[in-house]
Amino acid sequence: MQTQNPKYSELIKQKAAELGFEACGIARARKLAEEEKGLKAYLEANYNGKMAYMANHFDKRLDPTELVPGAKSVIVVLLNYFPRQMQTGSNVPLISKYAYGTDYHFVVKEKLQQLFDFINNEISPVNGRFFTDSAPVLERAWAVQAGLGWIGKNGLLLNKQLGSFFVIGEIILDMEMSCDQPYAEEHCGSCTQCLSACPTQALVKPYVLDSRKCISYLTIELKDDIPEEFRPKLMRRVFGCDICQDVCPWNRKAKAHNVDSLNPHRQLLEMSKEEWNTLSEEEFNELFRKSAVKRAGYKKLMKNISF
Repeated sequence: MQTQNPKYSELIKQKAAELGFEACGIARARKLAEEEKGLKAYLEANYNGKMAYMANHFDKRLDPTELVPGAKSVIVVLLNYFPRQMQTGSNVPLISKYAYGTDYHFVVKEKLQQLFDFINNEISPVNGRFFTDSAPVLERAWAVQAGLGWIGKNGLLLNKQLGSFFVIGEIILDMEMSCDQPYAEEHCGSCTQCLSACPTQALVKPYVLDSRKCISYLTIELKDDIPEEFRPKLMRRVFGCDICQDVCPWNRKAKAHNVDSLNPHRQLLEMSKEEWNTLSEEEFNELFRKSAVKRAGYKKLMKNISF
């Protein structure tokens, strides 16, 4: 497809903002050759644990043209999920903030569909696909390439204005567009608060996460029982973990989102420890009907609570 008017990139960013995305950047679609060595080392060290799927589709993770033939551009968006209110109550089990409301996969994909339709109908017919944590795409690497931030020492994308409490979505298209400059700076400096705060020492060194020790992995991805050595270190976390984000100085600026569907079920924030401990499967299905917590399932959640 021929190169498009540079104005189109701005129109796409304006539409992304209208849809509620806090940031939007565009990168040139190419093989991420510089990421290959790090990805191989991560897999060879077995830091992915029992997430065997992370070893699949190696080439697709590095090259967007393997996912969309003829891909020319990667549009990357960020959606804030930082809640206005947090869980209350003494010693209650805690779930990650991203799981308070409707599963972000549904929320982001709906918005990406609208953005894709806008491009296809209002700008130019295109071929492409869109994703959010749902395909072999190195999302954080593409966000850096699109100028949206840098990779922090906890391995997460950090943005000066937003911190890190956001999810990432991307659209891979066969349309050439004006692209943003890759983010070339790093603003963590000498800070190591995320490494120091991790109860399980899952951050084995700056920028390197051993998923096998990560509370998010242990409480969600791991289908077996959580190893006994980690149970006293869960810090009441029963679905995911926000500790390395909570202590990050860049999240002191975090502002509450304005997405209604990400707001929690009215009961969730006020549940007592006793209510969590006696949660029935029927109550679980109602409370987490559209939530990402359903990914773990009732039995896994209750077992995590017992630990």
